[in-house]
Amino acid sequence: MKISLKKKKLATGKYSLYIEYYKGKTIGDDGKPKHLREFEYLKEYLFINPQTPEERSQNKKTEELANQILSIRQAEYAQGKYGIKNREKEKTLLLDYYESLKEERYESSGNYDNWDAAQNHLEDYCGKKHITFEFVDEAFVKGFKKHLDTKAKTKSDTHLSQNSKYSYFNKVKAALRAAYEEGYTTKNLAQAVKGFKQGEPTREYLTSEELKAMVRAHCKHPILKNAFLFSCLTGLRWSDINKLTWAEIRDEEDGARIVFRQKKTDGMEYLYISSEARSILGKAQKSADRVFKGLKYGAHFNAEILRWCMRAGITKHITFHSARHTCAVLLLENGADIYTVSKILGHRELRTTQIYAKIVDSKKKEAANIIPKIGIEYVL
Repeated sequence: MKISLKKKKLATGKYSLYIEYYKGKTIGDDGKPKHLREFEYLKEYLFINPQTPEERSQNKKTEELANQILSIRQAEYAQGKYGIKNREKEKTLLLDYYESLKEERYESSGNYDNWDAAQNHLEDYCGKKHITFEFVDEAFVKGFKKHLDTKAKTKSDTHLSQNSKYSYFNKVKAALRAAYEEGYTTKNLAQAVKGFKQGEPTREYLTSEELKAMVRAHCKHPILKNAFLFSCLTGLRWSDINKLTWAEIRDEEDGARIVFRQKKTDGMEYLYISSEARSILGKAQKSADRVFKGLKYGAHFNAEILRWCMRAGITKHITFHSARHTCAVLLLENGADIYTVSKILGHRELRTTQIYAKIVDSKKKEAANIIPKIGIEYVL
């Protein structure tokens, strides 16, 4: 990383001084190089054309101060890059640091929950020891990985699934990566230890007949039922449905659509919805009002979805996110091309959507019945 002092010309006749942190470049989704820069504005200013001895003197003092700050920032970076220990930071407790990173993700319910679950296993691994960064090394990280693989248990006292191990270990690696970048460690331990391989997850979904059964069945919370069915018909995530306001609902001559900023990717989305999906919403209210007032994330609503499924005669383990899977499968089964489905679901990469194509592979279904019957009778 290159750290340098820069200045920006202002309309006031002065330069604004700032430090640029240049982290190289990457290739964007469009295939073009993208430079990675961060800026720290010093709130220090230089006269562009100093006219008096006082202005020239002030410029000199300001430049000296800015260069001193630059030297400090370069030294701080060197402490991490070249292995010079920061004695104050290395005394920080690992769990305290992890907790602070977790709390930064509070507004992202699913991500926060994963960080919280990973923290529970990290606490189990550390036990009652107050582990500071001076004792966090490659052996410590390998030990935590082995703990997840062989000792960690779920609340129901079963070993962790492959994807849980993958997810929890990655959360701790993310924390270690951040710690290295901020100078708490002198080695990037996130790169030093290889993570778990991700298993292909089971995407539970409802068939069209099961969805009709859900419509007929009673749900204790009507707002939950409406939101779930709306997700089935639109593919919207819970986070986007929960924050949806009437200002984002557009009733137009050729149908209704939603214009919203996707919470996960921060991208603007323009999503047409069916007349049936629009009917779920009812009459438009004040622009600032939430469409699904009273919808909450939590164990109570999750449990009610399962009870609602049971009333509908469905034994699958259905979660709110299953509504999104249901939308993808129904679209593909009814002729939508995979590119369109990808856009509806708001996927950044087509390969994410291709997982659903494996579920709806009509050719495999046809092939299963190609082999002629040979008169086998099954006898117990």
